[in-house]
Amino acid sequence: MPDSSDEIILKKSLPACRPLLKWAGGKTQLLGEIRERMPDRYRRYIEPFVGGGALFFSLRPTGGVIADKNPELVNLYRAVARDVRGVLHHLRRYRNAEEVFYAVRLQDWRVLSSSEAAARTLYLNRTGFNGLYRVNRNGQFNVPFGRYKNPLVVDEEALEAAKVLLSGTTILCADFRDVLPDVARTGDFVFLDPPYLPVSRFADFRRYNPEPFSIDDHAALAAEVERLHSRGCHVILTNANHPFVHEAYRAFSVEILKTRRSIAAAGRSRAGEDVVVTVRPPSPVGDVQKTSVLPPQMQKFPETRYMGSKHKLLPEILGVISLFDCDTVVDLFAGSGIVGYLMKAEGKQVLSNDHMFLSSTAARALIENDSVLLPAEEAKALLEPGRPVDRFVERTFAGLYFADEVNRRIDILRANIKGITNPARRAIALTALVRACLKKRPRGIFTYVGHRYDDGRRDLRRTFEEHFLEAVDRINDAVFGNGKESQARNGDALTCPVPAGSSLVYIDPPYYSPLSDNSYVRRYHFVEGLARDWQGVDIEMHTLTRKFGSYPTPFSTRKGAVLAFDRLFDRFRDSVLVVSYASNARPDLKEMVQLMKKYKRHVEVVPVDYRYCFGNRGQESGKSRNVVQEYLFVGF
Repeated sequence: MPDSSDEIILKKSLPACRPLLKWAGGKTQLLGEIRERMPDRYRRYIEPFVGGGALFFSLRPTGGVIADKNPELVNLYRAVARDVRGVLHHLRRYRNAEEVFYAVRLQDWRVLSSSEAAARTLYLNRTGFNGLYRVNRNGQFNVPFGRYKNPLVVDEEALEAAKVLLSGTTILCADFRDVLPDVARTGDFVFLDPPYLPVSRFADFRRYNPEPFSIDDHAALAAEVERLHSRGCHVILTNANHPFVHEAYRAFSVEILKTRRSIAAAGRSRAGEDVVVTVRPPSPVGDVQKTSVLPPQMQKFPETRYMGSKHKLLPEILGVISLFDCDTVVDLFAGSGIVGYLMKAEGKQVLSNDHMFLSSTAARALIENDSVLLPAEEAKALLEPGRPVDRFVERTFAGLYFADEVNRRIDILRANIKGITNPARRAIALTALVRACLKKRPRGIFTYVGHRYDDGRRDLRRTFEEHFLEAVDRINDAVFGNGKESQARNGDALTCPVPAGSSLVYIDPPYYSPLSDNSYVRRYHFVEGLARDWQGVDIEMHTLTRKFGSYPTPFSTRKGAVLAFDRLFDRFRDSVLVVSYASNARPDLKEMVQLMKKYKRHVEVVPVDYRYCFGNRGQESGKSRNVVQEYLFVGF
């Protein structure tokens, strides 16, 4: 992939240069259609059938490559680039008179100086009939006088502007077969406007094609387009609406456009149909299937029910991320931490970030920690009274979520965990405490009080002490090192450090939807309070659940989510971006692609059928709103 510094960005607001020639088959009337199909960013512009160069002069690409087999045409462009003053000097000598026209037409341009030959080409084009370029079998120009009253022969402004553009352009006199294999590279934009196929008597092509460009040439061009596609070029090709075109380019986008021919003798014959073939470079993302095999280490991850967990999507996520060669992965909204843990298992250096303290604590135990364990005997000791107990949970949350004896045990654990001096060991103990609370709580959430969702599951029958000790065992068993120094961070995603070197940023933010809220704090305020020891939060004692206010997040509104994505994409523009988002969330698919395209050359969307675990999205016409598509937006 080319370095971003080599990119040309398509700027549709720039004023265009005027083409120097009137040209039969020129693409002026199709410029809008072609530009709509162009990539927003590309490395270099290449046009091997430049002709009148309508698109080239409209775009004004820097460092482009143009070519043509017509040596007289190539001489014109080279002469303007090298000696526009000389071209203008010779051009001013000509008059728009029939006798002058035919006298000039008799000249052999090959014996003239380069600038005089270019002036002759311009003069004959502007004063000849309809801008035609036609030669006989001896190579002599044979278009008749046009009889225009006041043609613009000396367009000094256009020539001066063209000089600036052409001076920075590589101009070749060569066949497309000689140009494209040597010149075109990954990330280039190639525009192909070959001599058109005839649109009548399809079976007898050679007889009815007056151009020296045969059906075999068109077949060779189609093969070259296949090669350009595989090389990673973005190609647009124009041609007549001929069966050969549809067959040769059936693997790509083929669209029919209504056009008017400016050179047909009869007005009724001027209506025509052009075909535009759009060949986008193959995506390294492609159609990602559930074929990625998760590393064995993932079987050890202590998974629990957690809102938005990507456990079921790991094969697709791994399939996408593994396509990119990156040293560092930033898990920007870590949540349960399962994606960051997967990346650590894949040998990556991981920066795990989350605004929730319980998430960053789990990441400190499982991702940042490479070797520290919490011995079983020490874990058992934490369950027994030792340090002074403040009875905060027992008093504040009495009768809300757990029985009194469980609340007392939580307070004992809180007090003893504060006495652990090793940060990794303390993180293991605190994560085990949070996990025990989630396991012991029906549905694992704290948006209601009491036990009305108690369905008799085994987790609800087991003691709190059993849950805690089992959680410690599971976390200890999941601790491993990969030789890289990973990090857990508690903070705002918009202030997360930008990684150096080759990196990938995985973004799984709260999904904004008008159908439901996306507040993690509302569901997990009790265990988030445990992780923070309720420091820096104000419990709303008047509420039934004793919740505290949700953390401020731009993802709580549609407008805020759009602005936040824009800021994140801008902040991490130098990294590969992979975003998880749902089809029923806002911004929608089209908006997300447009946002990401502001900062990334390529944007791909991988849709995955998915069913949410939390049934809080209601029913509509008998269909569950929980069944949606999960999108993986990939920007690179």
